[in-house]
Amino acid sequence: MPVVVTLDDMLTARRMTLTELSQAVDITMANLSILKTGKAKAIRFSTLEAICEVLDCQPGDILSFTQMGETD
Repeated sequence: MPVVVTLDDMLTARRMTLTELSQAVDITMANLSILKTGKAKAIRFSTLEAICEVLDCQPGDILSFTQMGETD
């Protein structure tokens, strides 16, 4: 998968749980979990904006693009 979601890393850095983020952004735990695990097919800009606002980050802090075959 070329798009990598690093939401878990940002939550850890901010010392915030998925439950706290869910409540702050008013998004269901199920939808955040799908995003966190990289299983989401899309994300609304308004959702991304809300997450970034709460986590005080940029979209590139939680989403990145990697070339096929590239490893971290």
